Amino acid sequence: MTDTAKDTLQPANPGSNAMWGGRFAAGPDAIMEAINASISFDKRLYAQDIRGSRAHAAMLAATGIVSNSDVVAIREGLLTVLSEIEAGNFPFRTALEDIHMNVEARLKEIIGEPAGRLHTARSRNDQVATDFRLWVRDQCDAAVLGLGALIRAMLAQAEAGADWVMPGFTHLQTAQPVTWGHHMMAYVEMLGRDMGRFSDARARMNESPLGAAALAGTSFPIDRHATAADLGFERPMANSLDAVSDRDFALEFLSSASICATHLSRLAEELVIWSSAQFRFVALSDKWSTGSSIMPQKRNPDAAELIRAKIGRILGATVALFTVMKGLPLAYSKDMQEDKEQVFDAADTLMLALAAMEGMMKDLTVRRENLEAAASSGFSTATDLADWLVREAGLPFRDAHHATGTLVAMAEAQGVDLPDLKLAEMQAVNPAITAGVFEVLGVHNSVASRQSYGGTAPDQVRAQIARWKERLG
Repeated sequence: MTDTAKDTLQPANPGSNAMWGGRFAAGPDAIMEAINASISFDKRLYAQDIRGSRAHAAMLAATGIVSNSDVVAIREGLLTVLSEIEAGNFPFRTALEDIHMNVEARLKEIIGEPAGRLHTARSRNDQVATDFRLWVRDQCDAAVLGLGALIRAMLAQAEAGADWVMPGFTHLQTAQPVTWGHHMMAYVEMLGRDMGRFSDARARMNESPLGAAALAGTSFPIDRHATAADLGFERPMANSLDAVSDRDFALEFLSSASICATHLSRLAEELVIWSSAQFRFVALSDKWSTGSSIMPQKRNPDAAELIRAKIGRILGATVALFTVMKGLPLAYSKDMQEDKEQVFDAADTLMLALAAMEGMMKDLTVRRENLEAAASSGFSTATDLADWLVREAGLPFRDAHHATGTLVAMAEAQGVDLPDLKLAEMQAVNPAITAGVFEVLGVHNSVASRQSYGGTAPDQVRAQIARWKERLG
């Protein structure tokens, strides 16, 4: 080993981590310090850490475990630490490993000896579980708000185009005419389920780990119900082992985020397709498009494409945390330090994608005339013809399906659409056909007839819009 390498691997500030007490004779070397420290990312938990510590301190005073005077100093000192962090003046130190040690060490510098009493009746295990749970709970709230804003933008689009006809697709082939409003409301329903998942996850995670200590609880006469209430939790977690080892709340958040990002990716894909020169259904504003470095005619839907790709990061984070947690014995293992970066990145990515999609939908220009022209092509009313034959001519559906297929082939051979066929030509296929059939062959007649609950008829679409407006308040 070279002298340089030896120097690199010398103990970094031996004995600097007094929080470990007398168990270790020297501090970790540089590599151990680097792999062990989490302050580079868990400093994002500072507000939750300080909030949890203030609640814990208040409980220690209320139960007589720590004197009121010491707790007053602790709680005031923690507010000073909070103000330093928010002002950007806090000296984060890698040698202190994590946000908990950094806050406590700084608190000791500010108030002295009383700071050492803050950690009475708790462990970093229940402390980090509490901090992280509080943070993820906040992210569930943020996701619900972001989804609500996007849903309102989708409702505005649906209301404007409640009776604009467009082609409905299966296999990306023209299927039946629908309305623009109906298509938008499909995404509203998807996003609404996403809101429900985040809300459900929040309700399940709303239990406090604080007071579980390392894994077995504590012999001090603490009041876990008091700290739970102080932090806005419904109740304390009922099992101390579970409290420090559970990361279901993070997995549920990531799972909900993955499903939501999948929905955003599907909508983004449609925006990419619809804005192409081959479709020209919509136009993205300049704010959400870019040009080409070589082709001056190009308007690239980059924002939509990036949203389409974000599912990769979020789903990757979900798989990563499932992999970390899948084989861990109870209770806490250091593996669980790897739980946060994925969640932080997924939360940031999701909120950015929601905000970008909201912006695009607000600025989206819909080309109504192109939608209607496309809806009128591709024999989109063939199913209406088959239904008419069943309803008016009394044919079994399979016979009506066969007759309609014959008429579609006839129209295709002539290069016309179904409404352009002559009545005599239709009657040659089935003499039961009358002139009344032409009333169902237009795309507007088709969508107006879809009156079943949840159908594409404009009045059904408007009813669903009204329901959602009432739900959102």
